[in-house]
Amino acid sequence: MSNHTPTRDRIPLDSIPVAPKRRPDWIRVRAPMGDSYENIKRLMRSKSLHTVCEEAMCPNIGECWGDGTATFLMLGDVCTRSCGFCDIKRGMPNAMDWAEPLRVAQAVKDMDLKHAVITSVNRDERADGGAPIFAMVIKRIRQLQPGCSIEVLIPDFKGSAEALKIVMDARPEILNHNVETVPRLFKQVQPQDNYDWAAATLSNAKKMDPDVLTKSGIMLGLGETMDEVKAVMRDQRDWGVDILTLGQYLQPSKAHLPIDRYYTPEEFEHLKDYGLDIGFQWVESGPLVRSSYHAAEQVRALSVVHRKLYGEAAA
Repeated sequence: MSNHTPTRDRIPLDSIPVAPKRRPDWIRVRAPMGDSYENIKRLMRSKSLHTVCEEAMCPNIGECWGDGTATFLMLGDVCTRSCGFCDIKRGMPNAMDWAEPLRVAQAVKDMDLKHAVITSVNRDERADGGAPIFAMVIKRIRQLQPGCSIEVLIPDFKGSAEALKIVMDARPEILNHNVETVPRLFKQVQPQDNYDWAAATLSNAKKMDPDVLTKSGIMLGLGETMDEVKAVMRDQRDWGVDILTLGQYLQPSKAHLPIDRYYTPEEFEHLKDYGLDIGFQWVESGPLVRSSYHAAEQVRALSVVHRKLYGEAAA
């Protein structure tokens, strides 16, 4: 066990300018409540599982858990990177838990999920970035809950094709890696990340298995321009990305990067239209959109892998 104490601090408080704008009327986050929400929360605790819904303070946790869906966070709850937008603890993680995939798969079965989203912290202390855990959980879910589609939201594995192939060989329905922001802001927003690693991850995934849907996302409101956002969208299409999510950045705490501005619903709609015009198969664009928003619908509408596994009726 590591003796390094994880922390959520990101950048010195005195270096952060005060965000000048109040939250607009169209940013409405419903408080989490209801029987289904409480049941899922109890299930997660009983199986010693983590969800990115909680760890990243997702604004849709009430809606999604209320509908009986969740995004599982694997490889622990301590990340080796220190992104300025993220509320997940950072530090040196504990040893890999090789029983975690079975616990996640059992939870998917107990919840009777039709679609599971699996993500993780970064594990840069490992050459494979934890890729074997993703492959294991895909296989376990298909053993215990046949018919459940699977989306994996993976780290960039520092651009490693070898690590990525471990995941791709397990054939998830969706392979997701979020670019998060524009190249100019990468070192400010995610200082240990690299735009070229994101490009390698997404383009190599499509080359390794064209049937697997590829997906990426961008946060808006960190200081990027509209032209920069559209340039990243064009890059993502060049890498073969099929599905795009666009959402408003919401500052988790005063210790995180400030919001530069709020995009309007009309601007999100404009970017959705632009994305569809340049060839994305599916675009989710809105103030509270996050990576797994409407993911099950995307699989049922688009996934060749799911149809091959379970027949045309599964679509």
